Amino acid sequence: MLREMSIRDFAIIQEVHLTFDRGFHVLTGETGAGKSILFDALSLVVGGRGSQDFVRHGAKKAEVEALFDISGQPAVHSVLDQLGLSTDGEEHLLIRRDIAQNGKSTCRLNGQIITLAMLKQVGEYLLDIHGQHEHQSLLQVEEHLNWLDAFGGPDLIRQRERYQKAFENVQRVSRELARITADEKEAAQRIDLLSFQKDEIAAARLTPGEDEELAQEHSRLAHAEQIAQHASRAYDVLYGDRQGAELLNQAVGDLEEIVQFDESLQPVLEMVQSAYYQVEEAARQVGRYRDDVEFDPARLSQVEERIHTLDQLKRKYGETVEAIIRHGQEAEKELEQLLNRDERKYDLEQTLTELEATLAEEAEVLTRLRIDAANRLNKRVETELADLNMKGTRFQAAFLGEDESLPYTPAGRDRVEFRIAPNPGEPLRPLVKIASGGELSRIMLALHTIFSDLDGVPTLIFDEVDTGVSGRAAQAIAEKIARLARERQVLCVTHLPQVACMADVHFHIFKESDEEQTRTRVKLLTMEGRTMELARMLGGVEVTDTTKTHALEMLQLAERTKEAIHSR
Repeated sequence: MLREMSIRDFAIIQEVHLTFDRGFHVLTGETGAGKSILFDALSLVVGGRGSQDFVRHGAKKAEVEALFDISGQPAVHSVLDQLGLSTDGEEHLLIRRDIAQNGKSTCRLNGQIITLAMLKQVGEYLLDIHGQHEHQSLLQVEEHLNWLDAFGGPDLIRQRERYQKAFENVQRVSRELARITADEKEAAQRIDLLSFQKDEIAAARLTPGEDEELAQEHSRLAHAEQIAQHASRAYDVLYGDRQGAELLNQAVGDLEEIVQFDESLQPVLEMVQSAYYQVEEAARQVGRYRDDVEFDPARLSQVEERIHTLDQLKRKYGETVEAIIRHGQEAEKELEQLLNRDERKYDLEQTLTELEATLAEEAEVLTRLRIDAANRLNKRVETELADLNMKGTRFQAAFLGEDESLPYTPAGRDRVEFRIAPNPGEPLRPLVKIASGGELSRIMLALHTIFSDLDGVPTLIFDEVDTGVSGRAAQAIAEKIARLARERQVLCVTHLPQVACMADVHFHIFKESDEEQTRTRVKLLTMEGRTMELARMLGGVEVTDTTKTHALEMLQLAERTKEAIHSR
């Protein structure tokens, strides 16, 4: 549940701090005062897209913080554990989102920096935001199937996943079969190319790491004379005329004589002895190395020729010997498939037949589950609409093309369209062709009421979903939201006094301007303040005694209505 929210330098908001409680909260104010901006800010703290346009003019960054109480929400704790964001038993989450002037954002959860993707995963379990634009999804027939599947529950979702896996298997085998049965001329050309590549790489008899070994050998052969000279000089210094080892041996003898009289020099003696043995061994190894060095022009030519061969292969098949070897193996594998494509084609056709049969079975099961879900959804929506002053309205999630052979798609073989008959005796017609703005608002609220029972998100936010309604329909919407607020925390932006009067908490959003800037302010209203705000909503700019009396009566009636709702 949302407990507190702080906003700084966000759009036209300089600084706002709000405290929330349980129940039904409304936000009202004149058009353009910034009511929906608050919900834009809330969208950010649960992973919404950031933009440089959110940063208030003249500010370096926009800041939004929200404190959530997650006690009694195991789903939130579960997703936090999965993401490695343990709260160590803490029952509160502090989420902060900063948006810089260049549009880049930073996300923090309890002070820890997290990614936007992680924030979205957590946010799905904290807030459920519904705005006017969502009405449009009801008018998009392709979205209706997704609404139905969401209502169908875990069994239907699992079946849809099984179907999708079967669909992907069919697509994969179909693509491979199409590749094998491609133009024969193209296949013959491919065979020639792969045969040449395989034979050329095989003829080279490559060894992993060979290029590095050849490079080292080439360096030794190309500089053999210089190497021999330096090796000879080094040997002479260590063991030849200059007698480096012999001189060290003499030093050892002298130090041994000193140590007989002064043992403090024993460590020095040991160091010189060690040096003598090491120089002697080094001299022997340098001598052997010198004796082995030889200039071999024939071998140098062979090495250079081999390096040239490898360079040519690298330009064709890969940057390393290992990459060339892999290319040869892949060419050989593909060549074998092409040479045996008739046999492979037969096997794929048999496999495809089996997979298509499985796909048909999974699609049939998916359709049956959807039909069952549609029947349940129809009844639930009609019940909810009756509560919203649309009693007698018939609703149907209709399956289209049942008499046709519909193609298989990633979502199944079903096409669903929501249809409605607002008045008794009228035929069901597509929602897009018959529903008014007010009816859409109520249908949307009915669906959100149904789905809120399924998803368990503790806080629901409605941004002017009551657009286009008035009178008794407005009262019905207000009562429906009040009923939702018995079990959930609900925040709602509204222009309707019928909705505003049913709230448990009422915030007034207004603008203040001076010569330099405009600011949005938020004020928690007392009973007197609510009366004045409702009077403004009822009467417009001029507030009269009559409108104030009417507003007070609405508030008193709303209290009685809420008592009746809570007692059910």
